[in-house]
Amino acid sequence: MSLDAQILQALRARGSEAISGAELSQKLGITRAAIGARIEALQQLGYEIEASPHHGYRLLSAPDVLHADDLSWRLAPNRRIGRDIRVFEQTTSTNDVIEKLARDGAGEGAVVFAESQTQGRGRLGRAWISPAHKGLWFSVLLRPNLTPQAATQLTVASATALRAAIESRTGLKVEIKWPNDILIAGKKVAGILTELSAELDRIKYVLVGIGVDVNLTVEDFSPELRAQATSLRIELGKPVVRIELAAAILTELDRQYGRVLDGEFSSVADEWESHCSTLGQRLVIQLGQRRLCGRAESLGEDGALLLRTDHGHLERIVGGDVTVEK
Repeated sequence: MSLDAQILQALRARGSEAISGAELSQKLGITRAAIGARIEALQQLGYEIEASPHHGYRLLSAPDVLHADDLSWRLAPNRRIGRDIRVFEQTTSTNDVIEKLARDGAGEGAVVFAESQTQGRGRLGRAWISPAHKGLWFSVLLRPNLTPQAATQLTVASATALRAAIESRTGLKVEIKWPNDILIAGKKVAGILTELSAELDRIKYVLVGIGVDVNLTVEDFSPELRAQATSLRIELGKPVVRIELAAAILTELDRQYGRVLDGEFSSVADEWESHCSTLGQRLVIQLGQRRLCGRAESLGEDGALLLRTDHGHLERIVGGDVTVEK
């Protein structure tokens, strides 16, 4: 844990009471002058820290920014996901950054956040709006010992984790639309983009890109999107603390990914199915030039959607553009 993270942890543990520079110095094993320098650096980042020569330091408020050290201390020490967290003020796409890290040999569990993206993207090459400091735009690097055919399990596990974390932090009823959308009241609030590099029989690495519309207002969406998309702030009627939500999502991602690696995908799939709004619905799925119509029956053992077509065939679907027929 970095020095800044340790200082913030000590300040938060004290709550509304101040902690003296001498106590911080003894606790962290550095000089009081070094403590003062780090406090000033945190203040410059936007942390409102009261500094009294008689009483010490007290954390009054934290900024709505993503700080890697502040996020790290909120996660379990033995985690897979989030062992290496990097935050950029702006990138093209976090998947672009994490892909370069993957090619350069970065370890599993690396996470890249961006406060804004200039070329954020979703599935099928669609653009994803990513206004600064209003959402969670991030990518996770995974190196699972799985076959390429099993990669759909990671999308299912990620959607299950995202739904659970959002619901636990907000109390809102959250649903999953296969394969990668998270919905509230029928509108999209988050999405997942899974990209992989693989050989014939093994995955080299998987990039899981996630976008969550956290504090966007109605005005942030184009008129065309307002009927389809929403944000947690719009649904709750108040802002959400992004760093707390980010910690909850990374924690849940780590848990669900561990279940997949432990061979427990069937239980993950059961949880996914219990919150999926797609199952039982009549769908139209466009797969390139091929168009399938039918009813979504269940999830296959590998994470594929099982679609009973109008001709009675059971089709295994792992992608495509999905429309729910009203």
